Amino acid sequence: MAAHLLFLLYRHHPIITIFLVLILASTSCGEVDNKDYRDCEKHFNCGVLSNLSYPFWGGDRPEVCGHKGFELKCEEGQLPIIPSDTLEFRLFRLDQSSRLMTLQLVNSQYYICPSQTLTNSSTKSDIHVFGYDLNLKNLNLLYNCTVPSSTLEQNRISRSYCSEYSGRSFYGSDDILESSSGLDQTQCSIRFKIPIPAESFRRLTGDKPELEQVLREEFNVSYKYDQGPSICDGCMASKGICGTNLTDPNREFLCLCRDHPYPFVCKGHNLKDRRRMASIGTNGVKNVGGKLGDILKDKRLRIAAIGIASGSAGILIIRIILCARRKASSSSPQVFLKKTHDQDLKDLIRHHVPPPLKEYSFSDVEKMTNFFNDKLGKGGYGTVYKGRLTDSHLVAVKVLVASEGNAEEYINEVASISRTSHVNVVTLLGFCLERDKRFLIFDFMPNGSLEKFINHENAFEASQQLGWEKLYQIVIGVARGLEYLHRGCNTRIVHFDIKPHNILLDADFCPKISDFGLAKSCTGKESNVSLLEARGTIGYIAPEVFSRNFGRVSYKSDVYSYGMMVLEMVGGKKNHEAEISSGSEKYFPEWIYKHLEVDDESGINGVPTSEQADSVRKIIIVGLWCIQTNPADRPSMSKVLEMLEGPIGALNIPPRPFLSSPPRLIPYSTTTSLT
Repeated sequence: MAAHLLFLLYRHHPIITIFLVLILASTSCGEVDNKDYRDCEKHFNCGVLSNLSYPFWGGDRPEVCGHKGFELKCEEGQLPIIPSDTLEFRLFRLDQSSRLMTLQLVNSQYYICPSQTLTNSSTKSDIHVFGYDLNLKNLNLLYNCTVPSSTLEQNRISRSYCSEYSGRSFYGSDDILESSSGLDQTQCSIRFKIPIPAESFRRLTGDKPELEQVLREEFNVSYKYDQGPSICDGCMASKGICGTNLTDPNREFLCLCRDHPYPFVCKGHNLKDRRRMASIGTNGVKNVGGKLGDILKDKRLRIAAIGIASGSAGILIIRIILCARRKASSSSPQVFLKKTHDQDLKDLIRHHVPPPLKEYSFSDVEKMTNFFNDKLGKGGYGTVYKGRLTDSHLVAVKVLVASEGNAEEYINEVASISRTSHVNVVTLLGFCLERDKRFLIFDFMPNGSLEKFINHENAFEASQQLGWEKLYQIVIGVARGLEYLHRGCNTRIVHFDIKPHNILLDADFCPKISDFGLAKSCTGKESNVSLLEARGTIGYIAPEVFSRNFGRVSYKSDVYSYGMMVLEMVGGKKNHEAEISSGSEKYFPEWIYKHLEVDDESGINGVPTSEQADSVRKIIIVGLWCIQTNPADRPSMSKVLEMLEGPIGALNIPPRPFLSSPPRLIPYSTTTSLT
């Protein structure tokens, strides 16, 4: 009967019949006919990284779902590997919204003085996925070269550092090798081209240990797609999924849609089609409206139209309900309950922190610390315990007592450190937010903080454990870490609490900047920072942080704190201490400035030998430049490194930082902070 009525209606008014059929067809639940669409619809996991999507593919994710150059090797419980023709990189962190990732060269030792059986290695470096990041430069490793030593000396190229070959071995950047006269790389039997951070080149002086360290380090890099992300965005806006055309030899972009793939956007969703469909839809409604009067004049057709319309409406409602239920059952369950404060913090952390950062439960923390048995230290921030992970890796567990006041500090520290990756910045391994405690899990630093070597009763004995050469390397290491925070990481970070207590030392006394609770971030080329209140530790806080009359708060505030700290390392005094002698005040920077003027090292913490005197004098001069009252007079950390690593003769003695000592604040015994 219904079929007869539908046929009758179609004979007299085919347009209306087609319109009703289209309504019924459009209410289908969107069954997907395209297999590639189904395969690529969901995000995927690779090793310890989760929620990955285009342009990445690998493991269970087919190539059609990704982009060339973004294949990942996946192994359960391990970090993904990005392979290329000649190199492999371990993927530590990934921020797909900003298109940034943290990488480390796999088997870096393999590229240092390799076996002579490896010959004619390609110098090709498949780094197009890095988008030719301006922060990267190619390091060329050339082995067993029949190049005359005069050519190397003429072009100032690093001398040989491998004794395994009859020929010479050296390395250099593309710029150096391309501008070198008389140098033919084909004269070398083994060649590698490896991208490294541009800042790392200044540390390479031709020594093998320095090369090993640079190749081992993680580095941040941006990536891009060959055709740009806007094409993928357009595909996704049309309800499609970004993919690759496997039938194309060049592996061009393909938009995977529910029915079948299209070159750029799904059918009916490009802008012109949308406008045309809107126009057609409007005119169609007008035409249908004009025909309805004629229909209603025919009683039989009026009954048929009412029956079909009613049936269509019923079917439409039923299908909508079934589709809604199906979608609800297929998606992850949502429980709409009021979130607790801790849950809000967890959501903030997950929003700001890259996926590899592990979240631990309270029971995990209890086990790794042996129920908080080994206390390493305690301060205003909380307590630190020694711990051990299940793989025997030693960690330090920082416990902050939960309160409204330190919630921002906790989020700051997690979000700031998780975006960094540098040999002179502490590594955050995980966090725990449960009950009334907040935990941060770091790599364990066997030698504790720098403070114990310069700021206690036995500072002289402690400093002797380091020696002036080691202290000098610590000064440079902290400078490199700060330069990275100010310029080299994903988001520019101003630390605001640089002091000896927050400089940790690993087993080799390599310094690591820690405690980012007071840090502030800024993006792009922005350098000024907005503060509502003073922050930092007395004795290290820059004048402009207390009073805007001294200038605007910026990364130069960290430079001031750094200067105070390195002067303290030289003098073995706490720079907030004001010593009274014969009734006159002796302000620490002024005291050390006077020693510099008369070239007197008698008050220096552990008198250096004549060979070390230049390094000590450089530290003092740089420190005094860093604590200039006017922020504009202070050098950047890049300039600080240039001064420290350059000749002593190129440095000028700066003006006195203060004409007199600044107003003394409140005395304190440990690490009072203004937050």
